[in-house]
Amino acid sequence: MRHWNTYIFDLDGTLLDTLDDLAAATNYALRQYGMPEHTRDDIRRFVGNGVRMLMVRAVPGGEQNPQFEDALATFREYYLHHAQDVTVPYPGIAELLSELRRCGCRVAVVSNKFCAATETLCRHFFPTTVEVAIGENEAAGIRRKPAPDTVNEALRQLGADAATAVYVGDSEVDILTARAAHLPCISVLWGFRDRQFLLEHGATCFANRPADLLRL
Repeated sequence: MRHWNTYIFDLDGTLLDTLDDLAAATNYALRQYGMPEHTRDDIRRFVGNGVRMLMVRAVPGGEQNPQFEDALATFREYYLHHAQDVTVPYPGIAELLSELRRCGCRVAVVSNKFCAATETLCRHFFPTTVEVAIGENEAAGIRRKPAPDTVNEALRQLGADAATAVYVGDSEVDILTARAAHLPCISVLWGFRDRQFLLEHGATCFANRPADLLRL
């Protein structure tokens, strides 16, 4: 059995159930500009490629809409203040992270969520278990997933060896990210994508619940 001592986790749909707060922020921003709102299932399909792409998919006409940038800014401002309204860790996640750290494993989070929200959520929910949290920060030259930059930066900050690292996520973006970073990928089945969708996008290893990660 292969031994991993560094775990790089996606955040939304993997560690945290953020969907309702993301949907609330999206629809709040849309309402401010008289745009049609979206269902929770719509938002589930829209997430995964960062906040800007979420709003491209949500705003009629996307970036060509003259109010797009204003709607995006409104989303960011609202979400920063409401990211913890109903967001919670998935059942078993806190115990999983605690056990990994107890065993001496290194733990990092990489997300396409903008950097301030990623860091705030990790500090709030995982203050003693997540050592490094990397969010979207293309202004600093770190490309968002599926580019490998966030994973490489997390490994650099941890001082960890990619040869004994594994990537854990819930989406097709995570599969591509792991591939780009040359890491094995575990796809979780409690998040925003189902097993069939993940299989169709190249997933090969699955976890049905957090405790499975300790046995894989």
